Amino acid sequence: MTFLNLNHQPDLDQRRKIIATALDMNRLGINQGKSGNVSARIANGFLVTPTGIPYAETRPEQIVAMHMNGVYEGTILPSSEWRFHHDIYASRPDVHAIVHTHASYATTLACMGREIPAFHYMIAMAGGEDIRCAPYATFGTQELSDYAVTALHDRNACLLAQHGMIAVGESLEKALAVAVEVESLARMYWQILQLNPQPPILSADEMKTVVERFKTYGQQSS
Repeated sequence: MTFLNLNHQPDLDQRRKIIATALDMNRLGINQGKSGNVSARIANGFLVTPTGIPYAETRPEQIVAMHMNGVYEGTILPSSEWRFHHDIYASRPDVHAIVHTHASYATTLACMGREIPAFHYMIAMAGGEDIRCAPYATFGTQELSDYAVTALHDRNACLLAQHGMIAVGESLEKALAVAVEVESLARMYWQILQLNPQPPILSADEMKTVVERFKTYGQQSS
């Protein structure tokens, strides 16, 4: 890995927002300790949380700037998961922020290799008729990144087997909101499985309808 020793910290507001988002993950109960990571797209690359530094102790200058050729700036190491952040941004021009958490219920399902099917119409907020679970691969590897990119095709979220979840969005606020909703759905689905291991599932046609309705849901800008 090549180091670029730069003494300036551009994108200060975005760096602060990344730290705030990481702190919010823990505050909202969808992450624990130093696990997970957060990034946001910038010109010619992205900013990502550093590896192994508690979020409460992270300073804006410690948020790592990475170029799309895999080079990072400074001497602070980026998240060990920087590869899937890089590859998601490279394959998804619509994505401007990524949140990765080890949320308890989502991770419980992921440890069983379970996707989350359309037991509830809100599954559509993740972009389709289900929330896929990517196969297991060692953290930080290209193999894991490849699995994640595939699971996120036409989706705003996925689970990672024996690992956690990824949520993406147009902004840090939206990516975090998706992550919170995925954990809520994961909890509901886990509870339903205690009552019925084969719960009723909405049809693919109905989910297509809901996905389309979500595109114009809420206040629309004029």
